[in-house]
Amino acid sequence: MALPPRHILSKSTFMYGCQCPKRLWLHKFMPELRDQEDQAQTAIFQQGTNVGLLAQQLFPGGIDASPVDTFSYQQSVADTARYISEGHTVIYEAAFQYDGILCAVDMLVKKANRWYAYEVKSSNSVKEPFVQDAALQYYVITNAGLVLADFFIVHLNRGYIRRGALDIEQLFTPTSVLGRVEELQPSIIGKIGELRNVLKLKNAPAIEIGTQCEKPYPCDFYGYCSKGIEEEEPDYGEAHINKEAIRSFVSTMQYPLYFMDFETWMTGVPEYDGHWPYRQVNFQFSVHMQQAPDAPLQHSEYLADGPHSPQQEFIQNLLQALGTKGTIVVFNQAFENTRLRELKEEFPYMEKSIIAVQDRIVDLMVPFRRKEYYLPGMQGSYSIKYVLPAMVPELSYESLAIRNGGDASAAFFNLRHVEDEKEKQVTRKALLEYCKLDTLAMVRILEKIREL
Repeated sequence: MALPPRHILSKSTFMYGCQCPKRLWLHKFMPELRDQEDQAQTAIFQQGTNVGLLAQQLFPGGIDASPVDTFSYQQSVADTARYISEGHTVIYEAAFQYDGILCAVDMLVKKANRWYAYEVKSSNSVKEPFVQDAALQYYVITNAGLVLADFFIVHLNRGYIRRGALDIEQLFTPTSVLGRVEELQPSIIGKIGELRNVLKLKNAPAIEIGTQCEKPYPCDFYGYCSKGIEEEEPDYGEAHINKEAIRSFVSTMQYPLYFMDFETWMTGVPEYDGHWPYRQVNFQFSVHMQQAPDAPLQHSEYLADGPHSPQQEFIQNLLQALGTKGTIVVFNQAFENTRLRELKEEFPYMEKSIIAVQDRIVDLMVPFRRKEYYLPGMQGSYSIKYVLPAMVPELSYESLAIRNGGDASAAFFNLRHVEDEKEKQVTRKALLEYCKLDTLAMVRILEKIREL
């Protein structure tokens, strides 16, 4: 069978164009300008791939039409046609092409002489971009000559709680979107025409930075498009410090002080008993302890190691590090309290100890959120990533290999699959340094406001 000519648009490039025609043009003609992919984004993509492969177990025993590389999709189209003619009833990554538009659907299944398409998403609900994505697939597949009885978005079941081995039937929820994709067909045809014209342009369309740069997904050409833009100097207001309110806030704290921070990661597919899709798993903490205002700092830390669930080790080590008396200082109490509540439910025999910890927590974010302590250098934000450089410029995340929670989660996710011992130790050191700075930052911030 002769291979079809190379496609003009694929499902991915179509969605790029729907988000922003300039993104499509740059992807096609100037891909070297793309921003460097960060660890967090790479981990998200990897999770999506893993979920897609796992979902194949809903229809086991299929034949795979995946291309050997991104330049071989025309072979996948020919293979898919051949597999259909040979009588295969389950085809993974079935590829179709019509009028220069290429798409592949995660699972194509024949039941009672009728074909059904299943597109897998690592989300726990059906989102609008998924439906638009499916509408293009439906357009290509049906115009290529295959009649579809239904089209499903397969997403994770947010109500599933793992007990023992994964229950694939319960983990995934297929939701029919056939009616919605049929309604979208006229707009799909119109959008294809628009994007064909974009690809005929000699230069990238003149589109300014806007909300489309972030929604529905962060654009990977943002760095290029925003380069050289002269922004007006923002007005971050004047410094404001309410000394009375600050002193009242600080007076609630009792020594010894414990400065506490957690790091968590989550996966769509729950790895441990009692967990659900995208449950936060605590893998690291840092605690700085100070017995008195001028006493030296003592530091405790934990970083999970090994394939087992870190939850029990985490909370046991944390309770030991926090003692039984004194104020526990955090920055953004809602996050830590939610994680502690989940741990309480997972380990009811430690409930009293965890409640005692929750009762001792004071949120250092409060005076900044209330604007009781505000400096223009905080740029209108009360995030610790803005408060710290404004108050303690000598402490910085910039020199660290890991600079934010998203990168920390991604680094730990990747760490579990690293075999080289030296690489493991480098990543573990970077994780420990990052989390340690989070709690040291709170120490220094409190020292500053105590000076009032």
